[in-house]
Amino acid sequence: MPNFTPEDLLLYLYNELNTHKAATVEEDLHHLWTLHEKFNVLKEAKTRIEKMPLQSPRRQTLKAIMEYVHNPTEISKS
Repeated sequence: MPNFTPEDLLLYLYNELNTHKAATVEEDLHHLWTLHEKFNVLKEAKTRIEKMPLQSPRRQTLKAIMEYVHNPTEISKS
Protein backbone atom coordinates (compact mmCIF):
# COMPACT_ATOMS: atom_id res chain seq x y z
CA MET A 1 0.00 0.00 0.00
CA PRO A 2 1.53 3.34 -1.04
CA ASN A 3 2.02 5.95 1.61
CA PHE A 4 0.71 9.29 0.37
CA THR A 5 1.10 12.39 2.50
CA PRO A 6 -1.59 15.05 2.89
CA GLU A 7 0.67 17.22 0.73
CA ASP A 8 0.51 14.63 -2.05
CA LEU A 9 -3.27 14.67 -1.88
CA LEU A 10 -3.35 18.47 -1.94
CA LEU A 11 -1.06 18.54 -4.96
CA TYR A 12 -3.35 16.03 -6.65
CA LEU A 13 -6.41 18.10 -5.73
CA TYR A 14 -4.86 21.18 -7.36
CA ASN A 15 -3.54 19.21 -10.38
CA GLU A 16 0.08 19.89 -9.47
CA LEU A 17 1.46 16.34 -9.36
CA ASN A 18 3.52 14.92 -12.19
CA THR A 19 1.60 12.62 -14.52
CA HIS A 20 2.97 9.36 -13.13
CA LYS A 21 2.31 10.16 -9.46
CA ALA A 22 -1.13 11.61 -10.27
CA ALA A 23 -2.06 8.37 -12.02
CA THR A 24 -0.89 6.39 -9.00
CA VAL A 25 -2.93 8.53 -6.60
CA GLU A 26 -5.99 8.29 -8.84
CA GLU A 27 -5.72 4.52 -9.06
CA ASP A 28 -5.33 4.17 -5.31
CA LEU A 29 -8.27 6.51 -4.64
CA HIS A 30 -10.48 3.97 -6.42
CA HIS A 31 -9.21 1.04 -4.35
CA LEU A 32 -8.33 2.38 -0.91
CA TRP A 33 -11.26 3.56 1.17
CA THR A 34 -9.16 5.37 3.79
CA LEU A 35 -7.25 7.32 1.14
CA HIS A 36 -10.52 8.20 -0.57
CA GLU A 37 -11.96 9.48 2.73
CA LYS A 38 -8.88 11.62 3.44
CA PHE A 39 -9.11 13.05 -0.06
CA ASN A 40 -12.81 13.85 0.42
CA VAL A 41 -12.03 15.76 3.61
CA LEU A 42 -9.47 17.89 1.75
CA LYS A 43 -11.85 18.41 -1.17
CA GLU A 44 -14.63 19.55 1.18
CA ALA A 45 -12.24 21.95 2.95
CA LYS A 46 -11.21 23.41 -0.42
CA THR A 47 -14.86 23.92 -1.37
CA ARG A 48 -15.64 25.64 1.94
CA ILE A 49 -12.60 27.90 1.68
CA GLU A 50 -13.54 28.92 -1.85
CA LYS A 51 -17.03 29.90 -0.64
CA MET A 52 -15.73 32.08 2.20
CA PRO A 53 -16.00 35.81 1.58
CA LEU A 54 -12.65 37.51 1.14
CA GLN A 55 -11.75 40.22 3.60
CA SER A 56 -9.24 42.97 3.12
CA PRO A 57 -6.40 43.25 5.62
CA ARG A 58 -6.54 46.09 8.13
CA ARG A 59 -5.08 49.42 7.00
CA GLN A 60 -2.53 49.19 9.81
CA THR A 61 -1.27 45.88 8.41
CA LEU A 62 -0.97 47.27 4.89
CA LYS A 63 0.83 50.34 6.21
CA ALA A 64 3.33 48.18 8.12
CA ILE A 65 4.01 46.10 5.00
CA MET A 66 4.55 49.18 2.85
CA GLU A 67 6.85 50.73 5.45
CA TYR A 68 8.89 47.53 5.52
CA VAL A 69 9.12 47.45 1.72
CA HIS A 70 10.46 51.00 1.64
CA ASN A 71 12.71 50.77 4.73
CA PRO A 72 13.46 47.15 5.62
CA THR A 73 16.58 47.85 7.69
CA GLU A 74 14.93 50.50 9.88
CA ILE A 75 12.06 48.26 10.87
CA SER A 76 14.20 45.19 11.55
CA LYS A 77 16.35 47.23 14.00
CA SER A 78 13.39 48.09 16.24
